[in-house]
Amino acid sequence: MSQKIAIIDYGFGNIKSIINALKFCGSEYEVINSPEKISNFGGAILPGVGAFGPASYFLRESGFDISIRNYVNSGKMLFGICLGFQLFFAKSYENGTHEGLGLIEGEVKKFEFPDSSLKVPHMGWNNVRITDTSYAKKMFAGIVSSENFYFVHSYYALPSDKSKASGFCDYGVEFCSSAAFENVWGSQFHPEKSGDKGLKIISNFINEVNK
Repeated sequence: MSQKIAIIDYGFGNIKSIINALKFCGSEYEVINSPEKISNFGGAILPGVGAFGPASYFLRESGFDISIRNYVNSGKMLFGICLGFQLFFAKSYENGTHEGLGLIEGEVKKFEFPDSSLKVPHMGWNNVRITDTSYAKKMFAGIVSSENFYFVHSYYALPSDKSKASGFCDYGVEFCSSAAFENVWGSQFHPEKSGDKGLKIISNFINEVNK
């Protein structure tokens, strides 16, 4: 029996496109806004659009931070997208210094370029170099390296342990475009807006949830 996926609604997510992607991939889902509910699901997605500081503050104030950490510690699959992925990290310097969930040691920094031809935010399609870890191979199963995915972001993540990265991208600087280790997956790019290849990643996540 397939497991239902929780979409965590904490007021900062692009929920509709993720619902459409899960429907396309044939997965049952439920949008939740109560931290107590997350333990009822075999997999969960933390989306995100907006600023790190207010989002991390809301997660702490609502109790979602504790429930998400407990959920990961229970061994269940979690996928973070865009801001949701950045929130996995220990710290962000977006408009000050803010603490994240600490699921990945590392930090989130702003793109700053002397070259004015590189615009911020980094918006549009860019290729992803897939790493050679066993978890990256699960996340990107059926996808070759250097495929293009869709990005919209002004800040980028740098994990302290690069072995937890499943993909890297170049935009003036090499940054971590995705991570996968154990039961924690995340991507700076939007798989739900990245066509067939993005939907394949979501399908791969669903498959891991149902194992």
